[in-house]
Amino acid sequence: MSGLRVLVVDDERPALDELAWLLGRDPRIGEVLSCDSATEALRMLQEIDVDALFLDVQMPGLTGVELAQVLARFKEPPPIVFVTAYEQHAVEAFDLRAADYVLKPVRAERLAEAVRRVVDGSGRPAESSDEQIAVERGGVTRFINRSDIRYVEAQGDYARLHTAQDSHLVRIPLTQLEEQWAAAGFVRIHRSLLIALHHITEVRMEAGRYTVRVAGTDLQVSRRHTRALRELLNRGRP
Repeated sequence: MSGLRVLVVDDERPALDELAWLLGRDPRIGEVLSCDSATEALRMLQEIDVDALFLDVQMPGLTGVELAQVLARFKEPPPIVFVTAYEQHAVEAFDLRAADYVLKPVRAERLAEAVRRVVDGSGRPAESSDEQIAVERGGVTRFINRSDIRYVEAQGDYARLHTAQDSHLVRIPLTQLEEQWAAAGFVRIHRSLLIALHHITEVRMEAGRYTVRVAGTDLQVSRRHTRALRELLNRGRP
């Protein structure tokens, strides 16, 4: 059988049937399985392999988030797309490395984008498209990979590139890096901070403000950039 085998999980039968029908119309989907509880989904996943899971969040008993936490312990967990009416679970979904986060009512074109993310494995930077940046220290020029950069801090007309082990000052304005590296998953969260989404290890929301942890450092998201980051989390990682 060609195409993806997917499992749809939702305790509300109308929503379950509609999502299964929409997925069945997508030419990239080969088989759609469904069940109405996370507990039943876990049983099925122990017996069969699926290419992706389309999962409601709030369900009686085992919730969608709790099921995702269990699946994260699998040797090869399937990609998860959360499908929910509740925006506030986006932070948890992001922490669980969800492939996407789709809000109900589900639009066909939005669901097609979620399937694309599953097919493409979005969120994993391609090694072939990695860029090398020349940095200088003590008269010696070295090259570091862009994929190793966790976040960038503006320092006047310069930018400080932070990796897991070190930092390097380069004479490039932060606004220029924001434009050049947007397609590689770098996002502005503050007028002086640019972060690599795929290096975020934790997201917290308190009093409507986000704090992200990158390379062991807590970085505050400005109010101006909070909405844009929230929308990115709702869509899933680029």
